[in-house]
Amino acid sequence: MITRTIQITDEIAFGGDNPPLFIAGPCVIESRQHALAMGRMLRKLRDELKINLVFKSSFDKANRSSIESFRGPGLEEGLDILRSVKQETGLPLISDIHEPEQAAPAAEVLDILQIPAFLCRQTDLVAAAARTNKPVAVKKGQFLSPEETRNILEKGHEVGNERVFITERGSSFGYQNLVVDMRSFPIIRGYGAPVVYDITHSMQKPGGEGKQTGGTPQFARPLARAAAAAGADGFFMEVHDNPPAALSDRTTQIRPDDARSIIEDVLAIRRALPPI
Repeated sequence: MITRTIQITDEIAFGGDNPPLFIAGPCVIESRQHALAMGRMLRKLRDELKINLVFKSSFDKANRSSIESFRGPGLEEGLDILRSVKQETGLPLISDIHEPEQAAPAAEVLDILQIPAFLCRQTDLVAAAARTNKPVAVKKGQFLSPEETRNILEKGHEVGNERVFITERGSSFGYQNLVVDMRSFPIIRGYGAPVVYDITHSMQKPGGEGKQTGGTPQFARPLARAAAAAGADGFFMEVHDNPPAALSDRTTQIRPDDARSIIEDVLAIRRALPPI
């Protein structure tokens, strides 16, 4: 099924028969300097591969394995840093919000508002994000079936926003393991909404290292290829120049060279296949 088109900016749309959307950037804002450096790196990648790319980084990682974990600079400083990334690189922006009160200030800076997986059923949060009239990316909770995402989309539609879409990031499979059901892509697309595949978080092993999340980054490329063949409209990946030193998701963030290879794979598969 051809999904409806969602306009992100005047220049970028995805879904329908548009090119795939790529969402990339470090998991959390570690510093202004690092965010700007990653923004420049990803802008160069965008220009070389001629892709539609949105810069992602979180101003607050509220859902961490341990209270000792780094969370980021917070709403005010984080949005200021993201604004600087946009001003210098021209890249559109996406970041997470965790409370309804964050929707309005975030929408002044961001091009897409993202709802984290564990908050995907929070009606007030989804509605507040949708009321900004910005595109809203809702991570499918690990505890939801793809069929249940229809209710999330309807919450956005109820407040008048047709630019709500779903990000698939795997389902809980026993303890500390996730598995991606490739049927999710045609099921969710069947509701008319584009669907993004979250490469990074589907490789997680939640709580797999005690106070930190573990991961299986060796599966990033084959899973991205499978999702491209299954009909994903977009691809989300957290990209870091030095994953072992990252302050969040160090086991699953993707190096820039690996991100390039994944994007090239996706583009090749999309060219080879007719629309699904």
